[in-house]
Amino acid sequence: MVPARRIRDIMPKGFHYLILGIFMLSGCAGIRHAVPPDLLGTAGINGMREIRAFSGLPNDSFKRDFVKLLEENGKKGPHFFNFGTDQTYYALAISGGAANGAYGAGLLNGWSYSGKRPLFKAVTGISTGAIIAPFAFLGSDYDFKLKEFYTSYSTKDIVRMRSPRIKIPFSNSVASTVPLQRLIGKYIDARLLRDIAGEYDKGRRLYVGTTNLDAGRLVIWDMGKIASFGNEEALTLFRRIILASASIPVAFPPVYLKVTANNQSYDEMHVDGGISRQVFFLYDVLQGLDKALKEKGIDASAVRYEIYVIRNGYVDPFYKEVPDNIPAIAERTIDAMTNAQSIGDLYQLYVFTDRSKGDFNLAYIPASHISKAKELFDPEEMRELFDLGFNQAARGYPWQKFPPGMKNKE
Repeated sequence: MVPARRIRDIMPKGFHYLILGIFMLSGCAGIRHAVPPDLLGTAGINGMREIRAFSGLPNDSFKRDFVKLLEENGKKGPHFFNFGTDQTYYALAISGGAANGAYGAGLLNGWSYSGKRPLFKAVTGISTGAIIAPFAFLGSDYDFKLKEFYTSYSTKDIVRMRSPRIKIPFSNSVASTVPLQRLIGKYIDARLLRDIAGEYDKGRRLYVGTTNLDAGRLVIWDMGKIASFGNEEALTLFRRIILASASIPVAFPPVYLKVTANNQSYDEMHVDGGISRQVFFLYDVLQGLDKALKEKGIDASAVRYEIYVIRNGYVDPFYKEVPDNIPAIAERTIDAMTNAQSIGDLYQLYVFTDRSKGDFNLAYIPASHISKAKELFDPEEMRELFDLGFNQAARGYPWQKFPPGMKNKE
């Protein structure tokens, strides 16, 4: 999700007053055919079923997939679970943060440089983390693409402003993401999709989150399964999910996905996953997994795992005098709300990890780093963040074992 102070950077002069008028307009938006609430659970992408789940609702297809993975029990090689050994499995969750994703990109590069970066069994990403996730999933061979993406471009390469007086009142966003779509098309290509499909076949999993704005819920997409379809439709959907996850409402346009339900065609409005969650894992869609495994005679407690969380943002509060005007107050308020949301999400993930006897590890931008960004995507600031993450990880990152505010329990 884009920090409020950076959203304001792309707003046209006078936008904060113009937006009040926009909210009063009616009948200007395009006609939609949204999925009715009673069909939300059955709507799906044509030809690609069982590729997603609503966060907070148990999902049978995701659960069956994990049961199948655990049933393999090492039969297909080291990527699969292998009980009765000392093998540890690693998971990675990457948060939102817009241009702050340069920090996570640098950390992953530095982690590779240290020679200690593990192969992740599962990777999740949201917002800017959704852009990072496919490259992090594929490993160190793709580090150069992460570095290029997060150090080589500026705001004009990501978004294009609309005319404030002519287009904004009749549009669904302040800016167009056509430039970002081109970049996603450049980096998310057929070869990358084949590589992800290959790892999916080995038992590794990649997930990205978007927010279905009609439903008001996070949608978790099984990107490896989508990649495994291997056709042009899969590549298009893969790219659009990445774009949707990074598209904050009002600033950037929503992404519409065509779905069918009850033999009827509808459109779903998907936006920034960070609206729903700053970082996520699968515990709330895998409810009932332990029972399903016991029925198969599988003891999931025998699986040893570590989860690493990269928070592309701050977790510590910092002082900032707020001018007495609407934009400044709104900016500071949204920043505080986003920070509080991220901390809550970290606590949920920590509690899940602790209860399932996993090992929790957290990295985040230190409060000592003061952003000097002059635009939404400032390449100089992004290179500085990249170098910060790289140097910390190359020296051996001091992963935090508890979420902020929680002291060692020992």
